[in-house]
Amino acid sequence: MSVHPSDNPFTKAMTDKRQALVLFSGGQDSSTCLAWALERYEHVETIGFDYGQRHAVELQCRGLLRDGMKRINPHWSYKLGQDHLVDAKVIGDIGQTAMTSEAAIRIHANGLPNTFVPGRNLLFLTLAAAMAYRRGLQVLVTGVCETDYSGYPDCRDDAMKAQQVALSLGMDRSIVIETPLMWIDKAMTWHMCLALGGEPLVELIRDQSHSCYLGERHIAHAWGQGCGHCPACELRAKGWERFVMQAPISFGKKSPRY
Repeated sequence: MSVHPSDNPFTKAMTDKRQALVLFSGGQDSSTCLAWALERYEHVETIGFDYGQRHAVELQCRGLLRDGMKRINPHWSYKLGQDHLVDAKVIGDIGQTAMTSEAAIRIHANGLPNTFVPGRNLLFLTLAAAMAYRRGLQVLVTGVCETDYSGYPDCRDDAMKAQQVALSLGMDRSIVIETPLMWIDKAMTWHMCLALGGEPLVELIRDQSHSCYLGERHIAHAWGQGCGHCPACELRAKGWERFVMQAPISFGKKSPRY
């Protein structure tokens, strides 16, 4: 199900005749997962969710990223199928968090940040599985990770395994949940981008993907655009810094192109 550290998730050649649906937000992680899936599966579709997120600008990045990946690799262009955007604003109706309101980002007494949206990933996977069922797709690919993450319980490997079992039983059909980023940190995610699509993919994801929780797209950094101080920006910046120290190409000497 998940990519274990002992595997090489970057260059491992695979031919898989199954068809995949990538949970694609427009962020760094989901963009990397889309490239990963395009390398492996015969046919790949994408699904995104509008849940009233304050950083809804990420939804505008999705088309640019899809188009960019088509240009990077003609085989990817052939494999990349339909995109689906689902209205999931019921999440905001159930309870407000710092992801769906203008609340200041802070840590709760239980140690979880108030950017945690309870049940979000579980609902997304359920909706994605329903779409996959209708579309005849067998694999769901999601960018959840418990190596570099904010402590969200619905990003953990155990939660994904349990969700896979529940969906397969509830739909009476085998549903596979792939989590290629589960055991790697943000620096290694950039390395995965480099191995999958070379410098063009790194630059595409750096320039066009969105991570900032505050939805900031007007402040340029070496690692992309964002406020620079929310948890998502800090995590992405630290990962980029480690990556450019290790990368065989001098990304660190390049200025961002916006």
